[in-house]
Amino acid sequence: MISRRRLLQATTATMATTAFGVSSFYRLRNAKSAYQSETLIAQSITANILDGKPATRNVFTFGKSSPPTLWLEQGQPFRAILKNELDEPTTIHWHGTRLPNDMDGVAFLTQPVVYKGEEFEYKFIPPDAGTYWYHPHCNSLEQLSKGMTGLLIVRENQDPGFDIDLPVNLKDWRLGADGQFLNFYKPRNSARSGTYGTVRTSNWQQAPVYDLPAGSLIRLRLCVTDVTRVFVLGFPADAIATVIAMDGNPVPKNFPVKNLQLGPGQRADIAIQMPTDEGQELVLTNYSSSTPWDVLTLRSIGTSVGRDIRELKKLPTNPVPKADLSNATHIPLVFSATADRNAANPVCGDIGFSFWSINGKQGSGNGSTDPIMTLMRDQSYVFEFINRTPHIHPVHLHGMSFELLKSNKRPLQRYVTDTALLLPDERMQVALKPDTEGDWLLHCHILEHQATGMTGFFRVE
Repeated sequence: MISRRRLLQATTATMATTAFGVSSFYRLRNAKSAYQSETLIAQSITANILDGKPATRNVFTFGKSSPPTLWLEQGQPFRAILKNELDEPTTIHWHGTRLPNDMDGVAFLTQPVVYKGEEFEYKFIPPDAGTYWYHPHCNSLEQLSKGMTGLLIVRENQDPGFDIDLPVNLKDWRLGADGQFLNFYKPRNSARSGTYGTVRTSNWQQAPVYDLPAGSLIRLRLCVTDVTRVFVLGFPADAIATVIAMDGNPVPKNFPVKNLQLGPGQRADIAIQMPTDEGQELVLTNYSSSTPWDVLTLRSIGTSVGRDIRELKKLPTNPVPKADLSNATHIPLVFSATADRNAANPVCGDIGFSFWSINGKQGSGNGSTDPIMTLMRDQSYVFEFINRTPHIHPVHLHGMSFELLKSNKRPLQRYVTDTALLLPDERMQVALKPDTEGDWLLHCHILEHQATGMTGFFRVE
């Protein structure tokens, strides 16, 4: 049997997906006094997105190709310099990470915008391991639609035992037959479930095929960076594949990849044992559309290395503060439609009209004038998310993680998350214990909903 070290060395040499951050070995770094540093240049490029069509112009990214996958170490300092070469302002929000408020990247709420020719330094120490991502929080709908979404991976302090770590950025593009951008939204769709893309990609490729060692153990990290689409994902029934983490945090009990719903902003870590015979394939399929379609394919190559999924270590729990349910303040949060119309924010946020509200108030694209309410640091709260609409809303809370408790429509695993997928007419209770002061945004991550009113912020004192 080939050794794991030789397997990983061979895979490193043959993997064709390193541009998107595939890691074929686990690097455990020693404690460092200096920050791990990255420079992220916001710029416009031309990229080949639509197969067989002209290259797409004015694609936004952090670099000269797709945004890089950033690999961080849990508990180790991280530093990123944003340099803006776009003709418009931007920022970076580190989605799902718990960090100081002034590093959260929300334009006008936690930091000034970064104009063309300017720089901004982000510095934080990630306390939690898991799968996260980064994107602008300024003119978010347009900038994310144009490509500014990258994955942020924080490694555990101990190797869980995978052979290959494969992050996948799930994103649609609104492109015409000529390969160029269409309008990113239609008002009638913004008032419903959102405006869908025309080209579906995984790591900026249409239905890519990944060749992986037969019999190896894969950590597939799925991240929905799309601004609209809610996926319903599944592997074949005979696949040895199980969900081990949601939104950066281990689940209490692993579950199969069947009808796995993932909305914008959400992530899922899946442990996979590759088939043992060369050429065998595992196809990940999306069933949310009337016609199912392939998201990606994992194909076995070479002689089986004979790994067993039972060899994997259980992922450690992240040090997220746990709420005391016996002494928690209950707060209702009603997500609903509105007939009001607000003026647009001409610099960084709204798209000129509003359709949605939280507790009857419409926020701007990056928050609102007053907080929803003030929370006290280190106190326990139970939020009740109340969806009074016939549409799904992935509700994302910045800077804090919360535990799912219960729903009136379905059983819930009580895992920790930062983005809850709220079903039509659902009432969901979640628990949290704020531990960092500042103004923290709450919004729907269908970005047309955010930009048209379904946003606000909490102040933690």
